[in-house]
Amino acid sequence: MPDVFTKEKRSEVMSHIRGKGNKDTELVMIKILRSNHISGWRRNQPLLGKPDFVFLKHKTTLFVDGCFWHGCPMHSTMPKNNQEFWKKKLLGNKSRDDYVSEELIKMGWKVIRVWEHELSNPDLVVKRILDAINI
Repeated sequence: MPDVFTKEKRSEVMSHIRGKGNKDTELVMIKILRSNHISGWRRNQPLLGKPDFVFLKHKTTLFVDGCFWHGCPMHSTMPKNNQEFWKKKLLGNKSRDDYVSEELIKMGWKVIRVWEHELSNPDLVVKRILDAINI
């Protein structure tokens, strides 16, 4: 079915759509944290890279990275349409993730990055978190 908008109009319309974060993965992580009695975390803290969760007392950040958007080596796939755009976009996301992690570490923070697919193995995720916050 052809688009009802011109390419320029579609681009304008799409540019006004703003994401609301990775709500589903964050909610799964909250459930994992709560069910394992892991406390001391906060959300929406003003830190570089906007970590999904921050353990202030332990100076530890936790990012839950979506497999598609952050280029998971196991699950990320390249869309068939507009491949040059997506290649540049996804490589930019991975590059930004690396930069943010490096900078936070330089600032004395621990950085935990959990892939979206790892949420299906809560025991592994909990172990990584507990190891990082030394509990």
